[in-house]
Amino acid sequence: MAELKHLLFMVNSGPDKPFNHYAAYVVAFAAKYIGKIEDVTIYYGAYGIEMTRKGKLKELGINDDIKSLVAGQIDGLKPEDLPDNLEDLGRFLSEKMGVRIVSCATFHVIEGAGSDLNDRSNIVDFIEPVTIPEAAKIFLTAEKIFDY
Repeated sequence: MAELKHLLFMVNSGPDKPFNHYAAYVVAFAAKYIGKIEDVTIYYGAYGIEMTRKGKLKELGINDDIKSLVAGQIDGLKPEDLPDNLEDLGRFLSEKMGVRIVSCATFHVIEGAGSDLNDRSNIVDFIEPVTIPEAAKIFLTAEKIFDY
């Protein structure tokens, strides 16, 4: 496996493509847990902004069959270790594993999810809105980018 330090998952889709969100979160988990990659970021782009709104990720559930399927592929993980939805998984990734989850603050304003670049009132608490210069730094320092 390549010695990566900076890995980026670009999620540029909405609720119409839920598997993109599942894949980004599960592979980000695997990158930290299995790959021991130091800096893992999930970035919600212009077409993914809808998913940063409060409650949207919670709508993407993780049922017992999916928990068993995923846990069965990762040593040391049991189905009961997994949360019931992507919002809870995102919170775990962010708070416990150090995965940075960000979104384009510019599109928060354009799409009405925020009144200004710093307005976080309508988005999930663990998602950090970033400005264009901050987003550029994230993209330019990433050694590998996966696009969902």
